[in-house]
Order: sequence, then C-alpha cells, then structure tokens
Amino acid sequence: MSPVRSPLLMLPGLLCDQVAWAATATLLPQCDCRIPAWGSLDTIGAMAEHVLATTPEPCFALAGHSMGGRVALEVVRRAPHRVSRLALLDTGYQALPEGEAGEKERAARAALLARSRAHGMRAMGQVWATGMVHPDQIGTPLFDAILDMIERSDPDQFAAQIHALLGRPDASAQLSDVRCPTLVLCARQDTWSPLARHEIMAALIPGAVLSVVEHSGHMSPMERPQAVADAMRAWLSLPLPSAQEEGLSR
Repeated sequence: MSPVRSPLLMLPGLLCDQVAWAATATLLPQCDCRIPAWGSLDTIGAMAEHVLATTPEPCFALAGHSMGGRVALEVVRRAPHRVSRLALLDTGYQALPEGEAGEKERAARAALLARSRAHGMRAMGQVWATGMVHPDQIGTPLFDAILDMIERSDPDQFAAQIHALLGRPDASAQLSDVRCPTLVLCARQDTWSPLARHEIMAALIPGAVLSVVEHSGHMSPMERPQAVADAMRAWLSLPLPSAQEEGLSR
C-alpha cells in the first residue's frame, strides 16, 4: 500500500491558520493534507480532542508546527493507536518553567496581548513576528503574509491560545514512548524554539530523524516550504511498524 494513503493533518501554531502550512502542503500533492482551525479553544487538551473528534479516519499522519507540535504530542498521548506518523516542527515539549523564567514568559505574553487590545492585531504582529522569522524576511511579502494571518485572528482568540500555552502539559516523560516514524525538524535560525531543544527531543524519541532547515527562522513551513516538504516526503516514505501497516491496510 502507499505509505501516505491516510490523511496528513497539519496543525498550525499560535495565531496561525491554513496559510502557515499552505505552501508546504502544495508541494505534497500526493497527500490528503488537512489543516484544522483552533477557534476559541483555550487548552492544548481541547485542541487535541478537536483533532481526534473531527478526523473520521482511524489512523492519520500528524505534523505540528510550534504550538501545533505541542497539540500533536497531546494527540499521541491520548490516542497513540490513531497516529501512524509524527512530525514535530519548530516546537517544544516542556511545561511552563517555574520561578523567574515562567513569570518572564507570562509577562511577555501579557504585554503582547495588551498591545493587541490597545493597538490591534497587526500592530502587535509587527513586534512579535520580527523575532519569528529569519532577519532577511522582515519587510518582505512573506512577512506581510504573516501579518495578514495574525490580523485574521482577534485579541480574544489570542488570549485563548496564550492561556493554552501557559497551561501546556509537560510531554518530557512521553517522548520515549513514541513508537511511530517521527521527524523532528527545526530551522537553523529559530530563536523562539532553538535547535538545541530539538536535538534533545530527537534523542529522546526512539528512531526519530532530526532535520535542520537552513536560512530560516521559526516560521519554516512558510519561509522554506521546499526544504520542509522535502524532509516531510522522506518522513512519509519511512516504513511503518508491521502492526501499524497491518492496521492501515484493513
């Protein structure tokens, strides 16, 4: 059977919609790519349940970018039998840190939310997205597309997703239990979710493949869709464990 017969769910990150994955999905025409929307969901668990409830097929390949990677890990935790493949892009796996580091993150996210309410989503995005892309992308049409995407959300949705991220579960103990073919991908210049974190994550997941995308910041599926699609194509061609292969062929 074809290794990509089941759907490929592409989970977007904070304030991202279908556009975040669109360029990469176009380069994978052999796949049934589906990109969910988070709406006003305000926990990682609720987002994971949304993915499971809205996907009728018993098994699917699962790719998550940024916050979507955290949702993907929660989907695997809740329903490992349904995930045939897992890709984690520019993401993380740990809970909000305690102490000063956690309070610093809370304050930074609160300041961005306050800016979005006072000045609008695009004005907030001008500040936030500057650190989310490779410096060469600032002021380009791609940067404008990111701002357009941010502007399609509103402060209430932003608040809901911030709530989800601040309450994110810790998946550290779960990584060693992942048994499906797994891709861990990170952009070389991702300062938001740095490469060192992905190297640790890949080492903790049995058999995981680590892929590094050059000349890209955090928004790698938009910044370097060809490189991301190439890595995902290789991931989709990896053989499935025999038990999964039998289940998908039924």
